[in-house]
Amino acid sequence: MDRSLPTGFAPEDRPDTPVRPKDAATVVLLRDGASGPEVFLQRRVKGMAFAGGMTVFPGGGVDPRDADASVAWSGPDPEWWAQRFGCTPEVARALVCAAVRETFEESGVLLAGPDSSTVVEDTGGFSAARQALVTRDVSLAGFLAEEELVLRADLLRPWANWVTPEPEPRRYDTRFFLAAMPAGQRADAVTTEAAEAYWSTPEQALADFREGRCRLLPPTEVTLTEVAEFAALTEALNAERALNKIMPKLIERDGRWHAVLPGEPGFEEA
Repeated sequence: MDRSLPTGFAPEDRPDTPVRPKDAATVVLLRDGASGPEVFLQRRVKGMAFAGGMTVFPGGGVDPRDADASVAWSGPDPEWWAQRFGCTPEVARALVCAAVRETFEESGVLLAGPDSSTVVEDTGGFSAARQALVTRDVSLAGFLAEEELVLRADLLRPWANWVTPEPEPRRYDTRFFLAAMPAGQRADAVTTEAAEAYWSTPEQALADFREGRCRLLPPTEVTLTEVAEFAALTEALNAERALNKIMPKLIERDGRWHAVLPGEPGFEEA
């Protein structure tokens, strides 16, 4: 597939030394639809410093407070996540917390509940706390403690690990998670970072990309292609995954910059 980048997307001024990637988390929200699994997508506001105008999954960078060990936790422990993502348990804890926090901030979907076996059914009563998380007036651990909620790490599945190419001035080491849309909740577009938000089958999103109706970064395009292989939500959630770091390279061809993935023609020469 042609992964040519939009004009002006590849940086003209590149750092002499690659910027150290910041840890980040992205969550692919899934639900069963009439034609198979559907994913929740957001088109980012144009002009944003990173991925402006792109269609993405909810996610963002780790906040230092995401590593707070006091958070009430249910599911695989940080050591389990650390083994999957090839990092320390402290970073793994922060990544899982960032995944839950960013999903709530950007879509209103909260992967937490009153106890280890339940999930909040309506997040409308937490709108003030949601905004406080966005402005960093409160931490995820503080919010969950105040509302007596338990983080449901067992609702997340490790999916992939993508790293921003070295020439970029803003770089992220992003762990991708899968999660089923909790019953009773709804995903929305109440965020300043998204111009629109919607549910789509992976196949339709990829068709929109090919026909120029949306723009996808390589991690989003590849993830949609992978999820499209599953006929049902449970199949995707139960899939066994090998999580190796994937870092595209940028090559210039015919006056345009293109992202090339490991194993594709031109990657080794880039």
